[in-house]
Amino acid sequence: MTLYEVYVRGYKDADEDQSVFEVIQESLGEIQDLGVNTLWLTPILQHDGYDHGYNITDFFSVADDLGTEAEFQDLVEAAHDRDMHVLFDLVLNHSARDHEFFQRAQAGDPEYRDYYEWQDDGSPGTYFEWEYIANFNYENLEVRRHLLDAVDKWAEYVDGFRCDMAWAVPDPFWQEIRERLRSKDDDFLLLDETIPYIADFHDLAFDIHFDTTLYFTLRQIGRGDAAADELTEAYRQRAVTGFPDHAGFMLYIENHDETRYVEECGRAATEAAAAAQFTLPGVPMIYAGQEIGERNRRGKIYWEHAQDDLREYYKTLTGTRNSIPALQYEGDYEEIEYQADSDEVVAYAREADERYVVALHFGEGEATVSFPAESVDATDAVSGDSVAAAGGDATVDNVVVLPAGE
Repeated sequence: MTLYEVYVRGYKDADEDQSVFEVIQESLGEIQDLGVNTLWLTPILQHDGYDHGYNITDFFSVADDLGTEAEFQDLVEAAHDRDMHVLFDLVLNHSARDHEFFQRAQAGDPEYRDYYEWQDDGSPGTYFEWEYIANFNYENLEVRRHLLDAVDKWAEYVDGFRCDMAWAVPDPFWQEIRERLRSKDDDFLLLDETIPYIADFHDLAFDIHFDTTLYFTLRQIGRGDAAADELTEAYRQRAVTGFPDHAGFMLYIENHDETRYVEECGRAATEAAAAAQFTLPGVPMIYAGQEIGERNRRGKIYWEHAQDDLREYYKTLTGTRNSIPALQYEGDYEEIEYQADSDEVVAYAREADERYVVALHFGEGEATVSFPAESVDATDAVSGDSVAAAGGDATVDNVVVLPAGE
């Protein structure tokens, strides 16, 4: 699986006679050509006007600025026709304060006041001082029924949920959702946004988790605030935290909540970090625009200024991963002995039917690396070129994936 996050407002401009859903549908071919098979769409429901869409005013209606429910259904069906999956961004912790329920609560209706959490000063419960949302009161049965009905409705359309602020919703509710979904579809996927990640969430309800530790480590390495071998420690944290070996992790270097990696860390580090996404165990995620060097975090993507060579690089990464089982989800990961002339280099092995050694270089230019305990073929599986250097070493620009013997 390779994910592609589409920030639905700003992905591409729609003509007067097109909806946003139709524009995305027309783009499925080029998205799939990137090597992607799963779309994550940011919230598509009626909202309070902020373009991120996470402040929802109606959990049962598609946002007017995106199109109709029928057009959304057409988009999903078109993706399915291409053997692509669609993840729906599920927001359950809160509603917008413009939601009818909250407006009634604010007006003093005691029934609806019980739908929300309230602070001692009379203001609604919220997180991070967000002033446009109000946290639901999950002790209220009507709230739970309302949200479960919404879950049931949208699950009929899509293949999984990306669960916003999963840590803020009571655990029993996620368990109830999982049981409802799995009773109808054994393959329905649940991806949790939990920062930092929580190992108990795997057995609780979720299949895939944001790999937040890896994300923050890649940022530190890319900025030059940590040596590249910290990547090894970041990977170890999955087991240290208590996740089982089979737990899935989404590997990302940017999303709609974060600055673009290339803006903060530069092109060389970006290429190495992207290679980490596609050579470490997990599910790589590309945030739309990442593949062309886009610097806007949200909103309009300037496709006309695309760095085409970077897009080709991403296609090469997805193609390499898709063609080598060792690099995929089930491939084993192993720490290895290596020596390099730069602390911006890290290396590890992946193995399925065959064994490969991966080396990443986060710095400018070329670095030299050797593998004292490995017998490697110096033909790089990514570029197809020989990367042999004197003395049995190998050179690495951003990434090399080398076949290895016993």
